[in-house]
This record gives sequence, C-alpha cells and structure tokens, in this order.
Amino acid sequence: MKSMLNLLALVSLCCSLVTAAPPMDGQVVLGQTPFQDTFKIGNALKHSPLDYLEENKKAILKGKVNMQKWMHAGKEYIKQDNLLYEFVSHPALNAYNLRITEPELCDPSVKQYSGYLDVADDKHLFFWFFESRTSPKDAPLILWLNGGPGCSSSTGLLFELGPCRVANEGRNTTHNPFSWNTHANIIFLDQPVDVGYSYAPQYSTQPFHLAAESYGGTFAPNIAKVIHAANKRLALAPTPGLKHINLASVILANGLTDPLIQMASVPDYVCEGPFPIYDDPQGVQCQALRTKVPTCLRLVEACYRFDSRFTCVPANLYCNTQLFGPLMQTGLNPYDVRKQCDRRKDGNLCYRQMQWIETWMNDPKNKATLGVNPEKTFQSCNMEVNQLFTMNGDGMHNSASLLPGLINDGIRLLVYAGNADMMCNYIGNERWVEHLETKFSREFRDAKSLPWITFESGLKAGEVRTAGGGSSTAGNVTFVNVYDAGHMVPYDQPEAALDLITRWIMDVPLTLNVHEDLR
Repeated sequence: MKSMLNLLALVSLCCSLVTAAPPMDGQVVLGQTPFQDTFKIGNALKHSPLDYLEENKKAILKGKVNMQKWMHAGKEYIKQDNLLYEFVSHPALNAYNLRITEPELCDPSVKQYSGYLDVADDKHLFFWFFESRTSPKDAPLILWLNGGPGCSSSTGLLFELGPCRVANEGRNTTHNPFSWNTHANIIFLDQPVDVGYSYAPQYSTQPFHLAAESYGGTFAPNIAKVIHAANKRLALAPTPGLKHINLASVILANGLTDPLIQMASVPDYVCEGPFPIYDDPQGVQCQALRTKVPTCLRLVEACYRFDSRFTCVPANLYCNTQLFGPLMQTGLNPYDVRKQCDRRKDGNLCYRQMQWIETWMNDPKNKATLGVNPEKTFQSCNMEVNQLFTMNGDGMHNSASLLPGLINDGIRLLVYAGNADMMCNYIGNERWVEHLETKFSREFRDAKSLPWITFESGLKAGEVRTAGGGSSTAGNVTFVNVYDAGHMVPYDQPEAALDLITRWIMDVPLTLNVHEDLR
C-alpha cells in the first residue's frame, strides 16, 4: 500500500499541468458512467467487461454493485464499470486517486501496474507501469511521455522502448530485449485527457528521470518546473505523508522546445543536412524556404513576448504552413527522410505500426486486463486534441526558458535527436541547447562533438557534446546526435538507445569507449 501511495503522489504531481487539453465546446472526456451487464451499440449486443476478466476476479465481483468499495487484507478495492481495481487515495492528495490493476501482458516476467489516475470526476489519465528487469528496488524511475500533441505514450511503449513491441498487424506482441526497463522502473502516462485511453517507498527515494519525445519537449520542462517548485515548498514546510521527488534529470527526445531557434533551422537541415531533401542548397526551393524564415521568427518572437493566443496562433499557423507545408508534398516520411511515405498504406503518421497498436489496444480482452472498459476506443494519436493545441498556439511557447533554473540547481539535462528526423531536426535541437544560459554555458559552447561508441557492439552510434561533471560522468548538459535514426530513436536504433539511457541514468560518460580501452 505504501508503494502505491508514493506512486499516487508522484503521478499526481507530474500531472498537475497536463490533465486537460485546451477547452473545446462539447469536449468528450472519459467519464465514469455506470454500465449494465450488457449494452447495445446500434443493433449489436455487446458483452460485459466481466466476460473478459479472469475467473477469480469474476468471483470477487459477484454480488457487488457498481462503485461499491470494500476492504480486503488491508487494501481498498472498488468495482467500477464492471471491472475490479485496487483503490488508492491519500488525505494529502484528496483531489486525486488511483485505480490499479496488475496485468501480465507485454512482459509477464516483471511486476506491472496499470489503470487510471483520477484527477476529477470526469477526467481520468491512463498509465502503465513496469518494474525494472534488473534490481527493481534499487533501479531509478523513468516517466515517459509521448508528444503529438495528442499521441498516446502507449505508442512509445509498443513501438519504441517498452518491454514488448506490437507485431503481426496488431494481433500479438514480441519481446523487446532493448527495453528501457532493462535497468529502470518506467511509467508510461497518457496525457492530456482524451489521449489514448485517458478519459512506492522503493520508488520514492530513487532518482527520477522525466523523459519526453517530440511535443513532449514542450510538456516536460513545464512538468519538471512544477516538480522542482513543489520539492522546494515541501522542504520549507514538510507535510506528513508527502515525499520529496528525487528529480534527477530531464530527457528530451527529438523534442520541440525552443521554436524560435528550431524553426530557423528547417532550411538548413533540409537543404544542407546529412539527408538533404533538395539537391541544390542554393536552388529555387531552398531559397524560397529561407525567405519564409524572417516572418516566422518575427511572429514567434511576438508569441514569446506577449504569450497570448492572439500572437501565438498566427506564429504556429504561419511557420508550420510556410516551412513544413512544401516539405509535406515531397512524398517523404517527415519523421525519417530516408524513407518514402504512402499515407494510403502507411497512415497519416507514415508508420503502419500505429494502426497495429490501435488494433492491439482495442482488443476487448487486453482492455479488461489493463483496467480499461472495453467500450472505450483507443487512438494512437487523437487529432482533435492536436488541433486544440494548434488553435491555442501552444506549440510556439518557449519551454527552453524554464530549464536554466533547474539545471543550475543540479537537475541534469539530456537532449538527443536522430539525424534523419525532419520534424524536430538535430541541428535545431543542438542550437537551442547551445543558447541556454546556465552555469555550464561556456563549457558547453567550447565543447567539441566526440564519438559515442556503444558498449555492446562497438557501434559508432553518434556524437556527443557535454558540459559539467568532469570526464567521469555523463554530464550536466548533454546533447547527442544519433546517427541513422529518425524521430523515434529507440525504434530505429534500439541497441544504441538502450546504451544511451543506461549510461545516462547510471551517470557513465557517453564518450567512454570500452572497445578502445581493451585494445
């Protein structure tokens, strides 16, 4: 129970900024309407969630009414939507509670928890937690967030870095030997509301790493700032039952964090990068693209200055249509420009696996096992949520400005980017890290890019620039250019991605080449 209370405290605090998408008239959230034993959709009679539960759970729920709570062996349980959950609450966090199940999907060899963080009567965030495959009581904790905005973190789980990968067009999964839970406990959290299904003492003292991909480069600095501020308040006024969260680092993966710098890098990447879109960097297409940059930057600067929907929406619309619009007509996969994209076959996001994930996550048996009512429909990416963020200009905010205070207080920063990604290219990501004003700024700007050689295979996986910590650590501010990888680095380079995250959480230098040392 204590471990679950600490998990509640951690997830509740992390979610304080991400519980809802920007408001929309008639927004549908994943509410908690009681369900009958059977229900109808159209003329089709649907089965109850009970039909998909194990026999022992059916026996426990028999005779109990919906929303009924009871105690057993020191734990509180609830029947909700004809599903069985452990119910976890805390008097210091009375606005939140957890509903937990213990699935054995994906990787039955490790302890798992899944279910919902309830943040309001009509707002519920889905999470899936996996213990580390190695010494879970001593392993650090990673919270993983996908971006979009509007994309489920279950896509990261089943497509990139989780214990299993979706396979066979979504009919099953396969073991992932390069999962990030090899040496870390990890939580995959769906946020905001309407994304995915969202409708421990041993963990609370271990280093906590906040990792986010793509638009998560906007989310994560905001969340990290909230955690850090709450830690400071708790230190000044200790509250019984609440614990300090040992925020060790922020990890941004092919993220959108400083649009002013990153948008300006688009012509440089597509015209002169390692995988140029256009043959001639001085040709008509490249010249036309560069002429759009000054207006884009003026609009982004206005967004930074006034932080208003009225200044940020024009910046978002202009920069995306004028800089990325022509690139979307090339027929290339914008997330990996080495590949073509046929959206009729590959889907809107150019990866068929996104459709496979929807197939697997919408299997009624899998839903019930995860503590999700089988009536709920999973989407890999909710484009309505995406449009809400777009029409609020959210993507043009300067989230990088939130990081210097964290870094100067000892929270480490890792930024990595695959060099084949056009959407959040590595050139722009490296530039904004270089522009950060921290106590490590001069050292980082003077740092040269050094080769990163993986421990396991001796592969030259990329280049590293780092500052802080001397030569015996992974650094306080570190940027990694990952070779031959697109937007989803763990998908394209799974061994290298595991090497990267393992060294980072263990604070081992990424420039250490054990193969050279063994010669």
